[in-house]
Amino acid sequence: MKISYQTCTDDELLRCISESDSEAFNEIYQRYWKKLYNETYKRLRNAQLVEEIVQDVFIDMWTKRTYYQVKSIYAYLLISMRYKTFKEYRKSKGVSFFEIPLDDIYASGDQADSRLNVNELQTCIEYWLSMQPEKRAVIFRMRYLDYLSTREISTILGISQKTVQNQLITAFTSLREFITKLLILALF
Repeated sequence: MKISYQTCTDDELLRCISESDSEAFNEIYQRYWKKLYNETYKRLRNAQLVEEIVQDVFIDMWTKRTYYQVKSIYAYLLISMRYKTFKEYRKSKGVSFFEIPLDDIYASGDQADSRLNVNELQTCIEYWLSMQPEKRAVIFRMRYLDYLSTREISTILGISQKTVQNQLITAFTSLREFITKLLILALF
């Protein structure tokens, strides 16, 4: 029996999307593309750029469909759009010296091997993340890789902001212990 996606709720469609159902994804796209476009256009007033951002938001949603447990699809899409719009705005205004990532500063100049050290640290963090409970790893990624606020994370995941903060504190404690053990091992 074929599912009529037009009559499905957002929650039902999200469940199908998490199982890689592209037709359910197309229905979400049809429902929210225009709304997202209009919201983005209010901020940027550049049709081509707005289309790119909206497409990127949907591409990201599809790409991350298996590890995000979205509770409100429209809230997720709006927050993603706002983040990408802000990122585009910063890019168009240029970056001051103080906004340059530390790994870029260290990579230039005297410390030629600092890029290698940053890559090693990133590898260690990815390994550490693979050992964490799924929810903690998702929250950590959303906060520090997707740069979402704790409020945005709590809205997307449908949990309290305090729970997000507690998970981040636990994650940092665990990460600190993990890196300390690695450093001790590196000395011997």
